[in-house]
Amino acid sequence: MELGIRDRVALITGAAGGIGLATARLLAEEGVKLVLSDLDQQALDEKTADLPAQTLRLAADVTRQQDINAVVSEARHTFGHIDIVVHTAGVTGAKGDPLTLSDDDYLEAWQIDFMSAVRVARATLPAMRERKWGRFVCVTSENTVQPYWEEAVYNTAKAGLAAFIKGLSYEEAKHGVLCNTVAPAFIQTPMTDGMMKQRAKALGVSFDEAVKSFLAEERPGIVEQRRGQVEEVAPAIALLVSERASFINGANLRVDGGSVMAVQN
Repeated sequence: MELGIRDRVALITGAAGGIGLATARLLAEEGVKLVLSDLDQQALDEKTADLPAQTLRLAADVTRQQDINAVVSEARHTFGHIDIVVHTAGVTGAKGDPLTLSDDDYLEAWQIDFMSAVRVARATLPAMRERKWGRFVCVTSENTVQPYWEEAVYNTAKAGLAAFIKGLSYEEAKHGVLCNTVAPAFIQTPMTDGMMKQRAKALGVSFDEAVKSFLAEERPGIVEQRRGQVEEVAPAIALLVSERASFINGANLRVDGGSVMAVQN
């Protein structure tokens, strides 16, 4: 399917791994020019070196507005503008009893998972409005609608992010800028690898056994009983940033294998 975004310019945060990298590869195949950002410049350079696209690679800390502004400024200097933003940067944060987690635990997740999107929006949306075309997509999580007791800091930040993007969508669409979210669940990424390594150690089992028991005990809605692949999330993002999604706005698109056991989005 022709997505109609050849020669568009896309900024992707968290581009060195997982969903961000898979999205960069897919958009490169569509002829999109890429502005890729992550915290580690070396990892970003190495992992994206083979992308078949005009690519600008810039390290940035998404907790710092000045870093994001610098990335956007360099992108405009190189390509003239930014048409598409795919914001995937994030962390799971601290876990445990919601009442014993510290203020700093909550604030860390809030700064990285929520405020980072606010900062990226500040830096990119005004120019999209002026150009009368844009796509702004953030990666949230199943946790936005199906929170888990021990993941309170992540639940809160991602739910806030979903509400923020929904709120933006009402006004931005007047200027031709569509804002949406994609909500994955238990995708095979470095983030969930870390979760499963911790589970394996705590239970005294192998990594594969930890994954299997987690699916059975914690994610029964995923009836296929496997982790999703980043290549299964990237197409959903590619659709939302395309011309084909010209009437999708303020939506939360689940890519969760059925993990969310409810009809409501």
